[in-house]
Amino acid sequence: MVDTACPAVSAADLLALKERYLIPCVYHFYQRPLAIVSGEGAYLIDSTGRRYIDGFSGVTVMSAGHCEPAIIEPVTEQMRTLQHTTSIYLTEPVLRLAERLASITPGDLCRSFFCASGSEAVEGALLLAALHTGRRQVLAMNGGLHGRTRWGMNVTGLEMWRTDPDPIDGVTHVPFGDIEALEQCLAAEGERYAALIAEPIQGNGGVRVPDPGYWPAVRRLCDRYGILLVFDEVQTGFNRTGHWFACEHWGVVPDVLAVSKALGNGFPIAAFITNDTVAASYTRPGASTYGGNPVCAAAALATIRFHQDRRLGENARARGAELRDGLRSIARRCRSFGAPRGIGLMLGCPVTDASGRPDPVRTDMMLESFKDHGLLAGKTGADRNVLTFMPPLTINTAEVGLILECVGLGVADAG
Repeated sequence: MVDTACPAVSAADLLALKERYLIPCVYHFYQRPLAIVSGEGAYLIDSTGRRYIDGFSGVTVMSAGHCEPAIIEPVTEQMRTLQHTTSIYLTEPVLRLAERLASITPGDLCRSFFCASGSEAVEGALLLAALHTGRRQVLAMNGGLHGRTRWGMNVTGLEMWRTDPDPIDGVTHVPFGDIEALEQCLAAEGERYAALIAEPIQGNGGVRVPDPGYWPAVRRLCDRYGILLVFDEVQTGFNRTGHWFACEHWGVVPDVLAVSKALGNGFPIAAFITNDTVAASYTRPGASTYGGNPVCAAAALATIRFHQDRRLGENARARGAELRDGLRSIARRCRSFGAPRGIGLMLGCPVTDASGRPDPVRTDMMLESFKDHGLLAGKTGADRNVLTFMPPLTINTAEVGLILECVGLGVADAG
């Protein structure tokens, strides 16, 4: 479908501006990129007026869909009333948001510190762990991704995202999902570590889900050695996997929870959330200029309300099952397109060559072909060979069918 009301802008015009004015590290998908100019619900629209179903949600940000009136209208009203103060002043929206988060986070997590990005939330969570334990070493997982700050980049377990060639000391990486390797590491020097940071389900690591007993075992080990368990739910949080937070699938409560992305549904807000005991260790003055901005807090409150009113967790489970079944059917017909893995509407399919090795070239071919057929999907994994499907949680059965139709055509195109 073509929307003829789009402004006259071309991808070529935008590429020229990008190459002239942005730092070269900023990259984009596709050999033939599109210029996105608007969005509505589960769809994005390019400069030619063509509509695409958004299978990536801005990397899980737009879980409630694009330009949702139930979120935009309260935000607009807040902007007319009070647009900005900092955390050094009392304002109602951020405190109501902290109260609301305490009602949906697992276990005894009830104290929030607000900031503007997931990277900041991770940085703050690790700082909090160091303050509470008096230790400075951190354990992290191979394949994890935790942001673009100095500490966040160093606990990241994906080489392509560790930009700094001279990382800081004090971070030890262990294999994701391997409890024996973690036990051996802790048996040697467990008392050194302030925190173990991990994504409950690895996102950029290729949508990797550990065995059912893994996280409960990790929780027990952290308790044994006095290590804080920090869950980075920047991607998995807010019903992406069918629960408010992915850790709920295993009944495991972390000591600190880092959230962002879907919390604001496109507005820049993040937080790290902890319990009363750990929070009591952070008493020296701390502030964030944009942390708890009234507009972003209003967006987050409206987003949580929308999730509840529309039962997006239930929809993620139901539509995720439909999408998984359809992807599995496609995988049975194409050897290079692997069976889906993940939970809810967070699914990934590895792409391999004839010998079973990761095939990032074919992955890019499929990604480009999906786009040409009207689907914007993602790619992740250490070898960048996992096609990733994380659409808005508002999608219906017909839209799942549209995703699967585009995937089937794109996989066939790539051979």
